[in-house]
Amino acid sequence: MDINGKVFLLPGGASGLGGATANMLVENGAKVVIADFEVRPGRKRAKELGDSAIFIEMDVTSDEKGKATIDKTIETFGRIDGVVNCAALGLAEKILNKKDSHSLDHFNRVIQTNLVGTFNMLRLGADAMRHNEPNEQGERGIIINTSSIAAYEGQVGQAAYSASKGGIWSLTAPAARELSDFGIRVMAIAPGLFETPFYMSFPEKARQTLGQNVPFPRRLGFPNEYASLVKEIIHNTMLNGETIRLDGALRMPPK
Repeated sequence: MDINGKVFLLPGGASGLGGATANMLVENGAKVVIADFEVRPGRKRAKELGDSAIFIEMDVTSDEKGKATIDKTIETFGRIDGVVNCAALGLAEKILNKKDSHSLDHFNRVIQTNLVGTFNMLRLGADAMRHNEPNEQGERGIIINTSSIAAYEGQVGQAAYSASKGGIWSLTAPAARELSDFGIRVMAIAPGLFETPFYMSFPEKARQTLGQNVPFPRRLGFPNEYASLVKEIIHNTMLNGETIRLDGALRMPPK
């Protein structure tokens, strides 16, 4: 798929990996809808990107708000060609601690945001894309979800996060197989340690220590490296039904 002239919906596009992806898409001639619960950074990024972007405040777990976001995207730009799901929540909590067990509310919150929210925007985006005219290869759209290397090597305290990201990994193949009948591709990226707002809140020394755990390059990943992979996935039609690790060969230890 050619990015130029296409319309992309970016849940979680206000900052971090989603923000870098928004920048990349606009630089390559796309229109983008930044859908996020973070209002101030979302509006700021949309303003910086000019007429090629709008911001919509949204909760990815809401059926009503998800549908409203799809409708607003089509109303503004006429269509949807792709969804890049970057909305995520991470809570570190052990299954058993000295006094109690893992909060079920916290577990549900992570699963709802990361996994259910991803599926919500996947299904709604696919429903909109099915009406697109196919290109010369029969393609009507693309959906790229964000998993994590925690889906493969979750650490102590990551039960909820790993389960949610593992669910996204497991979702990729069946979704791609089903949506292939409509000319819609489904891919996922599993990032390692990246300079997201979460990690950038750490002291510099702590970030450097984390980066040294990566075999090569020995640093945290840059959000524009994630966006670069998104660009290649969009362009390369043969990429479908797979989760690509983007981690500098990092394999996470238990703790």
